[in-house]
Amino acid sequence: MFETVINLKPEDTWRPGMTVDKLIAEMDAALKFPGVANSWTMPIKARIDMLSTGIRTPVGVKVFGKDLAEIEKLARKIEQAVKDVPGTTSAYAERVTGGYYLDITPKREQLARHGITVGEFQQVVSTALGGAPVTTAVEGLERYNVTVRYPRALREDTQRIANEVFVPSAGGMIPLGQLAEIALRNGPPGIKTENALLAAYVFVDIRDRDVGSYVKDAQQAVADKVSFPPGYYATWSGQFEYMERAKAKLSLVVPLTLAIIFVLLYLNFRRLAETLIVMLSVPFALVGGIWLMWWLGYNMSVAVAVGFIALAGVAAETGVVMLIYLDQAWEEIKAERQAEGVQPNVADLYHAIMEGAVERVRPKMMTVVAIMAGLLPIMWSTGTGSEVMSRIAAPMVGGMISSTVLTLGVIPALYALVKQWRLERGMETPVPVPRPGPPIAPAQ
Repeated sequence: MFETVINLKPEDTWRPGMTVDKLIAEMDAALKFPGVANSWTMPIKARIDMLSTGIRTPVGVKVFGKDLAEIEKLARKIEQAVKDVPGTTSAYAERVTGGYYLDITPKREQLARHGITVGEFQQVVSTALGGAPVTTAVEGLERYNVTVRYPRALREDTQRIANEVFVPSAGGMIPLGQLAEIALRNGPPGIKTENALLAAYVFVDIRDRDVGSYVKDAQQAVADKVSFPPGYYATWSGQFEYMERAKAKLSLVVPLTLAIIFVLLYLNFRRLAETLIVMLSVPFALVGGIWLMWWLGYNMSVAVAVGFIALAGVAAETGVVMLIYLDQAWEEIKAERQAEGVQPNVADLYHAIMEGAVERVRPKMMTVVAIMAGLLPIMWSTGTGSEVMSRIAAPMVGGMISSTVLTLGVIPALYALVKQWRLERGMETPVPVPRPGPPIAPAQ
């Protein structure tokens, strides 16, 4: 693994139409090296991902088992399986058995015969092959260790190591080959363990797809092409773990939010019909946010879910204000008809709804303009953190447009249907007010 940090120029100096995704695609096509898989990410984000899940790419697969050779075999099969999934830009399975080691095993009988301790033997091997600092070079305020060891040409040949590395003893210098067995052996370059099992990682980089749908397709591809022996299994990690945890939390937060909105609405209106009108109108308000997300090419994420939760609250708030205006106009009409001794009819209801809705146009437009004026700069910002903030703002900006249509058109129509149904069944009859009797003459 090695990293290259790329510092980008200001966006106003980029080629017309250039975006970060297009730039990554061009660099990925130009930087192809045999045996190297590219993974494009942000430096700080890469550190956070490595510390939290151990996966440096958006999606990773962890293969668990008891034998490293079998684990590597399964990891390579998974690598080939996910390469064919749409959206995969690179896939790389760790080679957990590809390391070479120089094993120097001391012959204890020979060491005892020559009066050499194991510690003395290990010190010679460590100094000759690994090197040992013998002094320090001083250059002003800088300090450098000076290390001495055998030259590379000698250290690369096991036969020369056996014949030309000598261990001092009481009887003279003894070749290392007489005191130890020297051999090159295969072994793991690094051993990972997790959940008390050996593990190997498969790093998968994706583009132009959301993590959830990609992992679903990749899991199906792995299930179709890879067969796991008993005792071996794979788990999906990386950002997919964050998404699963967020999905579990949102499955509680979203229903709880809607329940709180419903309770607050019912406490405000004290009537179930008006409460249901606002609650049933909230999904319609979310349509604009979904359309704007589709137009901008945003995928579903935690930030988008937060934006939709905020939009639901704003849509319910504007719906409540509209219903209050409609109720006020309807109550005034009923009071006038009550004073005239006449029952209100459907024409009176429509007149009241028209008055209430017209009175709501100006405050509704003021609300929409104020919210969009505050959110549009966030949507078009390009600074640090703008990717997250734009995805929170997008559902609210698009939702305010559909919420305007909802509040001014749909809610009055629903209100008319409910009130007309109640009016036809005599449930909107005003409470009779006692008529004044004849005047009583004052007592003389």
